[in-house]
Amino acid sequence: MDTLPKHPLAIARDLFGLSQSDLAEEIKQAARRHDRRAGTTKQQVSVWERPGGRAPDAWYQQLIGEVFKVDHDRVAALGWPYWLPGQDAPVDLGTGDTVAALRKAQRQAMLNRRTLLGLAPAALTTLAQQWATLDPALAASAADGQAVAPEFVTYLESSVKRLAGMATADRQHSAQILDSYYDTVIGLLEKCRYALATEERLYALASSLAQTIGWHRFDHENHTAAGHYWSAALHAAHHVGDRDRGAGILSDLAYQSIWLGQAGTAIGVLDHALSRTQDATARSLLHLRKARALAMTGDARACRRDLDAAEHSLNTATAAPPAWCSWMSPADLAVDSGRCLIDLGETGPALHQITQGVALLPTARDKTRAVFLAYEAESLLRQGEIDHSTATAHEALVLAQRIGASRCLRQISDLARGYEPHLKVQGVQHFLHTVGTSA
Repeated sequence: MDTLPKHPLAIARDLFGLSQSDLAEEIKQAARRHDRRAGTTKQQVSVWERPGGRAPDAWYQQLIGEVFKVDHDRVAALGWPYWLPGQDAPVDLGTGDTVAALRKAQRQAMLNRRTLLGLAPAALTTLAQQWATLDPALAASAADGQAVAPEFVTYLESSVKRLAGMATADRQHSAQILDSYYDTVIGLLEKCRYALATEERLYALASSLAQTIGWHRFDHENHTAAGHYWSAALHAAHHVGDRDRGAGILSDLAYQSIWLGQAGTAIGVLDHALSRTQDATARSLLHLRKARALAMTGDARACRRDLDAAEHSLNTATAAPPAWCSWMSPADLAVDSGRCLIDLGETGPALHQITQGVALLPTARDKTRAVFLAYEAESLLRQGEIDHSTATAHEALVLAQRIGASRCLRQISDLARGYEPHLKVQGVQHFLHTVGTSA
């Protein structure tokens, strides 16, 4: 497995060319400018940079902000550590800067670093609120440059569709190809001229590409880049008034928030997403993800209400769903319902739901299967079925290694700690050794 993603404070230090000791000294100097003292050490900076470590208090954040030349209002508005340099906020919707947002996502990804954070919760909530309340207005078509042939757009569309439809195990090899298509489409939008119908197709294609690339970055734990690609995808979908795709992109951002433990942010984003989409399958997925976030908060009644809504919407779906949620199935409903029950402490019913759902999952969806098997292993572990749980976790690990998704490997690595008190159970030591060798 790759090394841990960098903490945003470490990224900010890198941008300013500061070691931990250098930053500690700069903080002391900033305090002296206020006629005060700060006893910051290299060890203190190290504590701030640990995953899940203690955040500096408001006074130290003010000093750190001065070192990095960040306005105090931004520090207060975004909160730790989202205000740090290298954690740029997304472009606001409704500004007419759709192409700029698409390019910004690409520039952010070029930094090529794995990060612990997605978009700032405050910025993400604002983006979702803008999407739910602002009416899109198509920008004027480009008036200069070479004309774009509709047949070329058709070629791009069909190629991207084939790449996005590849089996999970093969999809890991398509990242560079997708990046090149993305660069081509944004270049056409920037430099060429086209009819209004072609413009809409290009923006729709840009949105689809940005959404798919966002998942690539998410699967490899580059959460900041994933957030910017999904923000760009939302801009492009909003530009052409595609509400169902916009809701799906918000759902992806909410899923990332759930993965990062930010249930409250996910609930707010999903409420906005649900306000502007009517497709039954799409609404089922949105309700299911909201139920997952509610389960994390311990709100059992609200969670069950959204699980019921998800099941009802899926059962009543008659039209072909949007492409972004065409995979949504009873298997997903069963497993995610079981995941909710784990969070609510109902491990027995949870195991039944998850086992049922995993059995229904198509073979091509190996990434999802790896995540679902990890859920099943966790439920078995909580019920004390250690040997069965170990075998299931090992199956999930093998799948995750084959598809090369580091976030799935991280999920299994985190789960592995629960087996350490059971070293005498058959298979546990072998499993822990295998997890260790993949680190």
